[in-house]
Amino acid sequence: MAPFIRLKFVSKSFADVVAVDNLSLDIEKGELFCLLGASGCGKSTLLRLLAGFESPTKGTIEIDGHDMAGVAPADRPVNFMFQNYALFPHMSVAGNVGYGLRRAGVRGDALDERVNALLKLVRLQNLGSRKPHQLSGGQRQRVALARALARRPKLLLLDEPLAALDKKLREDTQFELVDIQEKLDTTFIVVTHDQEEAMTLAGRIGIMDAGQLVQVDEPRKLYERPKNSFVADFLGTISFVDGVVGQRDKTGIALDGDLKIRAITNLDLAVGKAVRLAIRPEKICLSRTASTAPNQIEVVVEDLAYLGFATNYRVKTPSGQMFKLQQQQRRSNETPLSWGETGYVHFDPQDVIVLED
Repeated sequence: MAPFIRLKFVSKSFADVVAVDNLSLDIEKGELFCLLGASGCGKSTLLRLLAGFESPTKGTIEIDGHDMAGVAPADRPVNFMFQNYALFPHMSVAGNVGYGLRRAGVRGDALDERVNALLKLVRLQNLGSRKPHQLSGGQRQRVALARALARRPKLLLLDEPLAALDKKLREDTQFELVDIQEKLDTTFIVVTHDQEEAMTLAGRIGIMDAGQLVQVDEPRKLYERPKNSFVADFLGTISFVDGVVGQRDKTGIALDGDLKIRAITNLDLAVGKAVRLAIRPEKICLSRTASTAPNQIEVVVEDLAYLGFATNYRVKTPSGQMFKLQQQQRRSNETPLSWGETGYVHFDPQDVIVLED
């Protein structure tokens, strides 16, 4: 069965700037998919190509089995929710939600029924008579979402939909957006530069860089087993250790040199090959005293930041290697380390990510 959305070798250039570069991607019906990347990586351009606001320089775009070449934006089974919401200030909430339906000729009880159902879906059923300026940022976001869903698009494109909200409201609204998408079973494609937002929302994430998809995968796989150094560094905090394979056995490798770090890996890495290891901060333990734990290294605390629920540390080995780690606040007889104090880090070989580039 063909995917609901299929992009094949799609490129888009503006003069001598290549915004999307030979990109291929399949997205299934009912999927909530996130495009994640830094500003200028091409993710918003890709959204505009799907909406029909831009035409590809080359390649094909298929939606629900139909080639979109030459199909106007208004004739595509697609709607677009913009970052600034673009609500009509003179219209009520209900008027904004029903605007597209009225343009389509829906009137009377059918219009009222559909608008009321949408307001209930986004939990604004008691606010239909208010104007946009009388709403909070989160409420305006939900009005825009209801309006975008009014004509039952098969595909909803959302460009930084939560960017205007403060951090706490963003976190609450992320779960609401997922809940609405699951109830409707509409395909959502969300563009964001916020890593936590993408991890919370999406079943799959496509990480973009310089117009290309670097890796497409489930959030857990992207975070725990990134394809390369770019993905590992882009998605969350991480420490890199560059070295040379000193030992190799059936289950993994160990580095040569001062830091004889051991890692479990299936990669075919010969002794003497240059390799990069990566460790997430929550996988690293810090203590005052030495033990028999694997991958134990003596360190000095360079910096720390108390966050309440945890403390972030930057520690340095005698050879100058830096590690970033996070210690959760727990009841312990051991006093936490402070600036300039010496301690020991250790981490499980299974938690070490092995990268070839």
